[in-house]
Amino acid sequence: MNGRPSDDPHAGAPKREREVTELLRRAGLRPTRQRLSLGALLFDGVDRHVTAEMLHEQAIRASVPVSLATVYNTLHQFTHAGLLREVAVDGAKSYFDTNTRDHHHFYLEDENRLIDIAGGSIAVTGLPDTPEGMEITHIDVVVRVKQAAKR
Repeated sequence: MNGRPSDDPHAGAPKREREVTELLRRAGLRPTRQRLSLGALLFDGVDRHVTAEMLHEQAIRASVPVSLATVYNTLHQFTHAGLLREVAVDGAKSYFDTNTRDHHHFYLEDENRLIDIAGGSIAVTGLPDTPEGMEITHIDVVVRVKQAAKR
């Protein structure tokens, strides 16, 4: 070693931060401090479903100083870059899924929670022809369930 600081901007950075930095760069996003912090919370190797409010709470618990508006903006940027998939449950409620592969969901109404349905267990048939010049990008099926009434 020559005693100079490393030319590697990630020298000394935690491994997780380096992984998120590369993930963001491959997606065409600049790795800002807030994107890195939120990305480290989201992309930990475990697929999950979060709302902006859930991620904001997690960020606050992790001492990440970020506004709810920034969380919303970042989730939408990640979605547009293909890193997340947005799943609309109600008109005003969306979840963001770290699993971007084709699959569907159960929405547990009593728990306000999404869980994955295996990709091949639902067949969607009878789709209409798409408008000229358009193609189907994906189909979201959300099966809403709740606890059955006891008899």
